[in-house]
Amino acid sequence: MSVVEQSIEVNVPVRTAYNQWTQFEDFPHFMEGVKQVKQLDDRQLYWKAEVGGKEKEWRAQITEQIPDQRIAWASTSGAKNAGVVTFHPLSATRSKVMVQMDYDPQGVVENVGDAVGVVTQRVQGDLERFKQFIETRGQETGAWRGAVK
Repeated sequence: MSVVEQSIEVNVPVRTAYNQWTQFEDFPHFMEGVKQVKQLDDRQLYWKAEVGGKEKEWRAQITEQIPDQRIAWASTSGAKNAGVVTFHPLSATRSKVMVQMDYDPQGVVENVGDAVGVVTQRVQGDLERFKQFIETRGQETGAWRGAVK
């Protein structure tokens, strides 16, 4: 398993950043290679993405969700990955979003990409696009405030 840890500061309150992150079906707007995310229920997500030039599908389960603090997940089928996104207030109008993800690169292309930092760069790019997405809008597209434990 490989690990990626990246963070970004965004010019929105922590509640706004968290609320937007709960809108999983909006991920293709700012996550490179993500073609589709379907929220099947409060815990289950279906993903379709292009990874290493190949289309991959997998399901993930939200293992923990605490409003304005954290969302953790683990894949249950397909591409092996797990992680947590945490949200930290820096001020009333600024917050920090941190991503820690474990993943299992498969095949030559993914392993070479992992070795040269492609996934780390992709996650950082996704965070930068998230920052632009939420700051440009100034408000979230929706919110889910429930907890999963």
